[in-house]
Amino acid sequence: MSETSNLEDTLIRGYRQLALEAPTRRRDAVLRALDILFSAFFLVISLPISLLLALLVVVTSGPPVLYRGERVGRGGHVFTMFKFRTLRRGAERRLGNYLGEELVQATQSEFTPTGHWLKATQLDEIPQFFNVVRGDMSLVGPRPIRPVFFEELAHELPSYWQRLVVRPGLTGFAQVRRGYETSMAEKLAHDLEWIADRSVRLYLRTLFATGWRVVKQSVRGIFRLGT
Repeated sequence: MSETSNLEDTLIRGYRQLALEAPTRRRDAVLRALDILFSAFFLVISLPISLLLALLVVVTSGPPVLYRGERVGRGGHVFTMFKFRTLRRGAERRLGNYLGEELVQATQSEFTPTGHWLKATQLDEIPQFFNVVRGDMSLVGPRPIRPVFFEELAHELPSYWQRLVVRPGLTGFAQVRRGYETSMAEKLAHDLEWIADRSVRLYLRTLFATGWRVVKQSVRGIFRLGT
């Protein structure tokens, strides 16, 4: 049975309907407009970097350039998320049973020659700006999760379905405040805080904090690459 089929079985019990019935806010339209404006602008100015990164991936580890993975979106819609490929082919199948800190540790042996650097600098996530423009994601929101893990966590954490009320984000409130090793329950608490607020002010603060972190990580990654 596919991950998408498993997700449908879970959502039949009401998660999708609950999410779709959640009231929209006037600010949601403003946030969507900002998503499109910022993402389209970044895709244009980052095009030379993206072409260089695509060439780097092909030269060091061969095709495909992009990683494509199923993720759960707003209202339970399953979409294809894009990244520059950082792991060896077939890695997602081998890592399929890991989550959280165990996933972080298991991933270390799967990186391509340049994958660890791309991941450390977060340059691998540039293609997700296309997901934002297309409407699959927002710039800020809960990080997208695979269908099989959504089903598992929806059973373990009663409030987990509320993540379906908003689009998943390229960055998230939980990621700005905490790291990858944080428990899923704690991450959910921060995600729910964002969902309850989702103001323009908090959106811009989260983008600024993420941008500053990415700049610092990129600089460290570039220096590490040169040593």
